Amino acid sequence: MELGLASSRGALLPAAAPPLASPRPRSSPSLQIQNHIYSMPALSHKAHTPLACQASLATKYMETPEIVDLDWENLGFGLVNTDFMYMAKCGPDGNFSKGEMVPFGPIALSPSAGVLNYGQGLFEGLKAYRKTDGSVLLFRPKENAIRMINGSDRMCMPAPTVEQFVDAVKLTVLANKRAPPTGKGSLYIRPLLIGSGAILGLAPAPEYTFIIYVSPVGNYFKEGLAPINLIIEDNFHRAAPGGTGGVKTIGNYASVLKAQRTAKEKGYSDVLYLDAVHNKYLEEVSSCNIFVVKGNTVCTPALEGTILPGITRKSIIEVAESKGYKVEERPVSVDELLTADEVFCTGTAVVVSPVGSITYLGKRVEYEGNQGVGAVSQQLYTSLTSLQMGLAEDRMGWTVQLN
Repeated sequence: MELGLASSRGALLPAAAPPLASPRPRSSPSLQIQNHIYSMPALSHKAHTPLACQASLATKYMETPEIVDLDWENLGFGLVNTDFMYMAKCGPDGNFSKGEMVPFGPIALSPSAGVLNYGQGLFEGLKAYRKTDGSVLLFRPKENAIRMINGSDRMCMPAPTVEQFVDAVKLTVLANKRAPPTGKGSLYIRPLLIGSGAILGLAPAPEYTFIIYVSPVGNYFKEGLAPINLIIEDNFHRAAPGGTGGVKTIGNYASVLKAQRTAKEKGYSDVLYLDAVHNKYLEEVSSCNIFVVKGNTVCTPALEGTILPGITRKSIIEVAESKGYKVEERPVSVDELLTADEVFCTGTAVVVSPVGSITYLGKRVEYEGNQGVGAVSQQLYTSLTSLQMGLAEDRMGWTVQLN
């Protein structure tokens, strides 16, 4: 897969790494509120002689000793405008064009684009971490590529191959490599696949765009590795059998915003959804999977088409089994949840988040632990993050190192 590094004037950028930048006018807001947009130090993009971008160039491209200066302790999970994003197009033939890096910024879309009118879009989420030796680790990027391929089939969209996806992720990370520093936060990677072609009647779009952008992030929940408080939603449902709950389509997330906003206004961290048929079995939280611990058994709802097959979920199951826990994937009732020893959530953004309390029909159940963090949650969090950050030997073969 040949990849180009395009500047805003169409010329290719040099092998030397520029500092991170925002191509738009900047402001300097406080970094204490999550989910805001922040900017990095600015850079002037200069045109240079075109250079072919092979893998060797991509490796040299980002050699820089600088680390971006951010308030990592208060950053939260908010957007930080970085330098570059990746873009590739796909026409009616189903083949994606040569991808290129372009300055991060707005994209042009027809008002009749398939993604705007009919919601034909998917996204992924994964992270990169910096090791103590300065190299960068990706965590299971092939799993994200496979999940996008599966989702694209459900949404009648073409998808990049696993190789194209992983190569594009690598190049995007290298092009924005100064963040994060070792041991503080991570570089969140957001691949997007959208129906960008104009369409009026209900049909698949005639053109698709594959985009990857990145942002340095801190903790998703302001609590960090501290207990979060969930409320069970007994009115709205996230997904139904036969729908799209099992794929990472953009529409799944808009539908949870109302219940989530109501819950946060009442002081809860997020919402836990029940199944749409019996209204008694756990499904997932707005953007993460749920686990219930009882004794030496760790249970999580089975994947039956309404629950997203989380990559962190899959990883935690394998780590838990390697630690000697009995793991069960099956229907998990509210009653089991309310009598559990501990509960935790998993996801790319949250990693592992222990649950301190569950509120259901006005009844609040609290879970004990070391400052609200259960022993199993702590053990699995430490084991997984040690792998992700390169602090422990990767015997699973899950990480991909970028030098």
